[in-house]
Amino acid sequence: MKAEAVAFLTENGFVHAARQPLPADASFRRYTRLVGGPRPALLMEAPPPQEDLGPFLRIASHLTEAGLSAPEVLAADPHQGFAIIEDFGAHTMAQLLDAGAEAAPLYLAATAALARLHAVPPPAELPAWDAARMADTAAATFLEWWWPAAFGDAPSEAIGEKFGLAIHAMLAPFAAAGFVHRDYFPANLMPLPDRAPPADMGLLDFQDAALGHPAYDLVSLVEDARRDVDPAIRAACISRYLALRPELDGQEFRGAMAAHAAQRHLRVACLWVRLARRDGKPNYLRHGPRCWALLGQALAHQATAPLAEFLDRHVPPALRGNPPGLEAEAA
Repeated sequence: MKAEAVAFLTENGFVHAARQPLPADASFRRYTRLVGGPRPALLMEAPPPQEDLGPFLRIASHLTEAGLSAPEVLAADPHQGFAIIEDFGAHTMAQLLDAGAEAAPLYLAATAALARLHAVPPPAELPAWDAARMADTAAATFLEWWWPAAFGDAPSEAIGEKFGLAIHAMLAPFAAAGFVHRDYFPANLMPLPDRAPPADMGLLDFQDAALGHPAYDLVSLVEDARRDVDPAIRAACISRYLALRPELDGQEFRGAMAAHAAQRHLRVACLWVRLARRDGKPNYLRHGPRCWALLGQALAHQATAPLAEFLDRHVPPALRGNPPGLEAEAA
C-alpha cells in the first residue's frame, strides 16, 4: 500500500486495522476491507487523474437523502482520491446469486430501490446520458475496437456518420432527464435485510451517474451483460417497476427499454474487445455471446428499427459476435 494511503488511514484512526484487498474490476478504483478498526469499513482508492472522488461523495449524500442505502462516508481526501466508507458486508447480490440464493426476491428488492431512485428529483450538475452521449460511447467501442478487429480495418467516415445517425434516431424519441445510475446490476448491489425497503438494497459504484432515461437502469438489471436472468424474473421486475411508478406510460417505457438495451448491449459487447486488446483483460470476452444474443432480442422491437437497419446493411449476422481472432483469448 502506498505511503500516502497509510498516512490517510493513520490520520483517521484506521492504521492498525487489518487490510484485506478486494478483487479489482475494470476501472482504476481499488477497495480494501479494514478489519479491527473503529468500525467495519472499506478504504476506497480512486486515483486521480483517472478517477474523481467528488461525484461519489456528492451522489452518496443524494442517495441517503432519498431514503436509499449508500455507504456512509467516514473520511475523505478528494485531492488524493482516498475515502473510508461504510462496509455493507462481504456479499454482493451477484455473489449471493452465484452461491444459489433465490433470485426473485433479490431482483424484486433491487427493482423497488431502483423505482425510488428514479422517482426523486436528481441532484444538480449531473452530466447528460442522452442520445448524443450514448452514440459517442457506442462508437468508442463498436467503431474504434470491434470493427477493426472484425473487418481488419477502421470504418470509413461515412460508416461512422451513418452509425451515429442510427443511434440518434433510435434514442431521440425517448429523451428524458432523470437520475440514471448507469451500472445498476447485481455486482454493484448489496442486500441489507436488516433495513426496511427500499433501503434494503445497498447501492455501490454510482459515481458515473448521469441524467437520462430510467429504462437504461432497468435494462442493466434485468438484461445483465454478465449473467443470465430468468425471463419470468425479468417480466416480474418490469411489472413491479411500472406498478411503483404509475405516472409512466407502460408502452412507451417498454419501447425505451428496447432502444436503450440495443445501445447498451452493442456498446458492452464491443467493450469486451477493447478490454482484451487495450487492457490485456481477455477474460471479459466470455460475456460476448450473451451480449450479442441480448442485442438480437432488442433488435426485434420496432423501437430499434434505425439501428437494426444499419446493422442489416453493414454487419452480416454471421459477424455479430466476438471477432474470430479473439475467440482463443476468450477461452
